[in-house]
Amino acid sequence: MGRRDRHDRGLRSPLLPYDVPAWTTRAEQFDDLVRDAVERLEGRWAREWGRVEFGTEDVPASEPTPWETGVPLGRLFPADLGQPARIVLYRRPVELRADGAERAALVRDLIAEHVAHLVGRSPDDIDPDYGLPT
Repeated sequence: MGRRDRHDRGLRSPLLPYDVPAWTTRAEQFDDLVRDAVERLEGRWAREWGRVEFGTEDVPASEPTPWETGVPLGRLFPADLGQPARIVLYRRPVELRADGAERAALVRDLIAEHVAHLVGRSPDDIDPDYGLPT
């Protein structure tokens, strides 16, 4: 005999199929935004930026550095002792500042700013859409 719930109805099915977008978590959706922003720039700038790791974290791991005001939205960690440079965006601070299409534009701009700093150019040179709404 199959399992039944207390109302003798059987097991419930998931509310959404596993392959629909609503099934992804906010963290996965944020990772996708970052991945899309990096892929937009990768074809043109990957050779110039060299070895770089892009990542996301929920919140900054420490207090802001003395030159940062407020909560950072992302950080560039320069290459050190054979380790590649690392660009990290912080999901929760970004989510608190923007949603929907504004969030995608903010992520795109943050990636452009950090890549620009890494390669010594302006964000406008890195991404022609820098500063524009989506």
